[in-house]
Amino acid sequence: MSPTPSSPSTLATPCDVAVLVGRFQPFHLGHLGLLHHALRLAPRVVVVIGSAHQARSPKNPFTWRERAEMVRLALDEADRARVDFLPVRDHYDEARWVAAVQTGVRAQVGNSAAVALVGHFKDATSDYLRAFVGWQVVPLPRVGLADGTGVRDAVFGAAGHPIDATLAALVDQAPPSTLDFLRAWVALPHFEPLAQEWRAMRDYRASWAVAPYPPVFVTVDAVVRCGKRVLLIRRGQAPGKGLWALPGGFIEQRETAYQSALRELSEETGLQLLGTAMRQALKSVAVFDHPDRSQRGRTITHAHYFDLGERELPEVQAADDAEAVDWVPIHSLTAMEDQFHDDHFHMLDHFLDLTAD
Repeated sequence: MSPTPSSPSTLATPCDVAVLVGRFQPFHLGHLGLLHHALRLAPRVVVVIGSAHQARSPKNPFTWRERAEMVRLALDEADRARVDFLPVRDHYDEARWVAAVQTGVRAQVGNSAAVALVGHFKDATSDYLRAFVGWQVVPLPRVGLADGTGVRDAVFGAAGHPIDATLAALVDQAPPSTLDFLRAWVALPHFEPLAQEWRAMRDYRASWAVAPYPPVFVTVDAVVRCGKRVLLIRRGQAPGKGLWALPGGFIEQRETAYQSALRELSEETGLQLLGTAMRQALKSVAVFDHPDRSQRGRTITHAHYFDLGERELPEVQAADDAEAVDWVPIHSLTAMEDQFHDDHFHMLDHFLDLTAD
């Protein structure tokens, strides 16, 4: 059964629960308009918070709990009591992500509840709304001109200056409670490092602004397993400075993807094994090409999975773009999910089944 489109004011059948999905980075007036409509449709609303376990970054500066608090603060007490929250990680796999959302909602509301999904079909990024089989879909028009990217850019662009003038200019973008939240949030220690990274990414994108077409970058990454450990670096530069990541980088003009993966692995970790040993250890290669996987822009990476088997851990030493390198126990990775750069946790998950049900 495909999702049933409904008009903004009616439902094909009455619903018990309305679902609103978003990243809410931050929660703005457009989100609030959709949430108010959801509250009119059903006695109970589940707000699904996407990108729930990502590390802080200029694109995802707020934790899922901070975003849930922004939603709560924008509601009166009666409506607040009718809203529940469901944090969901990014799987960069639509079918798996949709299944996780539906399973999570059903766990909260029960299998027999009639569910309506509220959303705005903005562009291709909204196509996921059509994938929720068995749920009524309520397509709504855009509410105002609020834009999360614009709000984030304004806030990070105000770093080093009094924030009140910037927030005053955002009164038509975000509810007063969100603006108050932002006023307090920018005083916290993590704001300035994020603002520095935002400026670095702004300048990086500006350097490509004269290109005749938006650039598509090609990179490589190496997942190297040895026994029950995997080789990781801490990034020494933006984007993701200080976060865990896989050794990797940009492919060079005269290299194959495999050659680039070995070169980056050697440059960043000092791992030195014979070429025949690495070729024998290569178990699989996967392409990760989700349009939103990288802060740099459209970046397609070829991840190479090497399994060195049960042997003594090879010596490694951080160099190049890495400020640190370590053989990290695989059983520790899931607890570290919110400390990974971009989608690197999900690349590990792909090869190592970290979040398998």
